[in-house]
Amino acid sequence: MGLLEQWQATAYNENLGQAQLQQFWATYFEKEKNVYAELLKNPGEKIEGTVAELAERFGLDTMSMVGFLDGIDESLTEANPLADDLAEDTVVNLNYDLESLYKNMVDAKADWLYGLPEWEEIFDEEKRTELFKEAKQMNTIRKAPKVYPNDPCPCGSGKKYKKCCGRK
Repeated sequence: MGLLEQWQATAYNENLGQAQLQQFWATYFEKEKNVYAELLKNPGEKIEGTVAELAERFGLDTMSMVGFLDGIDESLTEANPLADDLAEDTVVNLNYDLESLYKNMVDAKADWLYGLPEWEEIFDEEKRTELFKEAKQMNTIRKAPKVYPNDPCPCGSGKKYKKCCGRK
């Protein structure tokens, strides 16, 4: 079993009680917050190394590093080989797109992450507000306006809907 599968088996273990899972996630989120705070201090820095090296660099155990890699994966400029048997000696990167990272934090409702003070040095308040709105709109489902039988057909034929596309 690869490291990612081990992480998922631990993090989403339905056999653990709710209190144990809450404690697990609270501990993990605190570690995650510290890593992001460290990463955002040098936003342009290219970071690469093995899973074990990065875990040591950020003061994490291997499983927490794998969870971190799983979480940041959608924000990376170059995807890591997570699905393939991820091991401690697998070379990975933490080179992320700042805007994607911020929006993904908002999408995950991780206010402890998108609210980090380090973001203030990267984006001004106006930009953070703009990214926040974009992130919220990404998952908003909009219904097309209802077309009634006597309305002009949306295909642009000039006919009434009931005499055109509404017949089908």
